[in-house]
Amino acid sequence: MYKPNRYVADYSGIKTQVLSALAYYDLFNFPLTKEEVFLFMAARSELDKVQHCLDDLVDHGLIYQLGNYYALKNDDYIVTRRKAGGKKAEELLTIAEKVSHYLIKFPYVRGIAVSGSLSKKYADDKSDIDFFIITATNRLWIARSLLHMLKKLSFVFNKQDYFCMNYFVDEARAEIVEQNLFTATETVTLIPLQGDLTFERFYSANTWTRGYLPNHLMRVSCAEPANKGWVKSFTEALLNNPIGDMLDNWLMRITARSWNKKTEAGRLNQRGVLMSMMATKGYAKPNPVNFQNRIMTFYKEKVERLTKNLEQDIF
Repeated sequence: MYKPNRYVADYSGIKTQVLSALAYYDLFNFPLTKEEVFLFMAARSELDKVQHCLDDLVDHGLIYQLGNYYALKNDDYIVTRRKAGGKKAEELLTIAEKVSHYLIKFPYVRGIAVSGSLSKKYADDKSDIDFFIITATNRLWIARSLLHMLKKLSFVFNKQDYFCMNYFVDEARAEIVEQNLFTATETVTLIPLQGDLTFERFYSANTWTRGYLPNHLMRVSCAEPANKGWVKSFTEALLNNPIGDMLDNWLMRITARSWNKKTEAGRLNQRGVLMSMMATKGYAKPNPVNFQNRIMTFYKEKVERLTKNLEQDIF
C-alpha cells in the first residue's frame, strides 16, 4: 500500500497519505489535528503541504473539518468524545506518574512507560493504566513475577486498573519483534516516565519505526533517571549469579505453562478477549495476532476505498 521511507513530492501522493493517517484513527473514532496527521503519515512531508492537502480534501468532501480536528466522519460527537477523553487521560497520567515511582523501585526494573490508548492522551471511565516495562538483561521473569505480586495485592484495594503491566522486554532484546504500522504507532506513542537512558537505548533499537512514521521522532524528555534504592540494589546483588539465572528460567517456564492452559481452555479476559501470552527469554506480552490482524485488515480495506474515491475525484 505504501513504501516505507519514500519522499512524497506530489500533492496527490500526500493526499493519499493524509487519508491513510485519518483512516487508521477512524478505526478508533479518533479525529486528528493537522499536526497529528503530519506525525502519523507514512511518508515524509512538510506541515504546510499537509495543510494544503487537508484544505483541498475538505473542499472536495472527502474529509471533514470539525473545529481544529479532521476526520472521515462528519460527526461532532467524536470531537466531544475526544476532548472528554483528553481530560480523563490527564487524570490517569497523573496517577500513572505516581505509580511509576513505586514500580521503578522493584528489582531489575529499568524503564517504565505508559502505553495503549492512554499514551494517545485518551481515556474513558473503563480505561486502565497500561505500562510498558523494560527490565535488566536475563532478569525479565524475576522482575515480572515480583510486579505481578503487587498486581495481585492491588485487587484487595480495588486499584487493579492502575497496575496493568502487560508488555515486558529486557534491555538486550529491546527491538520489537513484530514490525508493522500498528506496532510502530504503539512504539512511537509510548510516554516514558522512568529510565531516561534506558529509553534512549530502546529507541535506538527501534529506529525501524521511521520506515512507517518518518515524521514522528521518539523523545524521552519526560522520563526520569532510574535511581536504585538500597533494597533494590541488595536484592539484585543476591540474584546476580547462577541462582538468579535458574530462578528466571524457572519463572518463565511456569508462567508460560499457566498461560498456555488458559488459552487452551478458551478463557477470556474482562474485555472478552482470549487470554494468551507470548513468552520468551527476552519479552513477555499479550499475543496480539488476532487483534492486530483485524485492525490492519480493516485499515487496508478502508484505505483502498478512500484511495479509489480520491482517484475518481482527481480524474
